[in-house]
Amino acid sequence: MKIYTDLKDFSALNPVVTIGTFDGVHLGHRKVIRRLQELAHKVNGETVIFTFYPHPRLVLSEENNGLRLINTLEEKKVLLEAAGIDHLVIYPFTKEFSKLSYVEFVEQILVKQLGMKYLVVGYDHRFGHNRQGKYEDLKVFADQLNFKIERQDVLNMDAINVSSTKIRKAIGEGDINTANKYLGYRFFIKGDVVDGKKLGSKIGFPTANIDPQESYKLVPKDGVYAVKVDVDDKRYLGMLNIGVRPTVNNQLDNRSIEVHILDFDQDIYYKNITIHFYKRIRNEQFFASIDELKAQLAKDKEAVVELLGK
Repeated sequence: MKIYTDLKDFSALNPVVTIGTFDGVHLGHRKVIRRLQELAHKVNGETVIFTFYPHPRLVLSEENNGLRLINTLEEKKVLLEAAGIDHLVIYPFTKEFSKLSYVEFVEQILVKQLGMKYLVVGYDHRFGHNRQGKYEDLKVFADQLNFKIERQDVLNMDAINVSSTKIRKAIGEGDINTANKYLGYRFFIKGDVVDGKKLGSKIGFPTANIDPQESYKLVPKDGVYAVKVDVDDKRYLGMLNIGVRPTVNNQLDNRSIEVHILDFDQDIYYKNITIHFYKRIRNEQFFASIDELKAQLAKDKEAVVELLGK
C-alpha cells in the first residue's frame, strides 16, 4: 500500500475512491472496501481511501476534544494495508479546509488532483462545508465531471447498524465481546512499556505499564481483562488491569494500563508491545489487605487460562 500526505506525489491507475475517517476499519468499512476492490477490478483501476488527520470532530468542535478513537493513525495504516488497499491518502484536516464546499472538494481535489474515475460512498455519507454534499447532489455532479458514483448500504448485524460510534460506546463500557464482533478482529492497544512503581513485582505479579502514545486512543472501561500480548513477534497470555489500583495506590487520580504476562520473565522496558482484548473479567476493586489482592489475582490468572488456554 502506498501512503500519501502530499497529493503532488499521488499517482494511480483509474482511481476508485472512497472517503471517510475509517475509525476502527470495522466490518461495515470492510464491506465498502470489498466493493471498492470489485469496482477497481471491473475498470482495471486501483483502490484509494481518502482519509483525514486529525479526525474532523477533533478540529471543528471544542466539545469533541474528549473524543477518543478506536485506532491511532499508525494502527489504521496497518489495518487498511491488511485489507488490501492500494493507495491511502492522509489529508490534513484544518478549519480552513473544512470551509471548502463539496463542489470544490470533488472538482479540485478528487477529480483534478486524484483523477478519480469511480466514487463509492457510505449509506449516510456527506462531505464538504457543513456536510452539504449529499449522494443525490453528487450523482448529478458526477455526470458533469465524468466519474461514476455508487452508494453502499449499511451493514446490519443483530438488527443493528454497525458503526464506529456504536463500537466506541461498547469499548467504553467494557463490552469487548460486542466491540470485537463488530470490528471483525480483537480490539487492540499498541504502546511502549514504561517505568512504573514495580508494586506488582513485590506481590508476585509483575506488570508492564503501557503508554498508548496517542492521547486520543480509546481505552476500555476500568477493570480486569483477559488479553493476549505480542512481544517480539511472539504471543503470550496476559491479564490486564485498567484503573487506579486502589489497594496499593494512594494517588487515585493516577489511571494506568498494566499487564501481567503469564509465564514470562523477560526485561521489556521501552519495547513496543501489542495488547489484544478478549474479555472483561471483573471490575477493579479495593481489597482490605495485600493477601486478599494476591488471592484475587491468582483467581484472575486461573480465569484467563481457562478462557484463553495455555
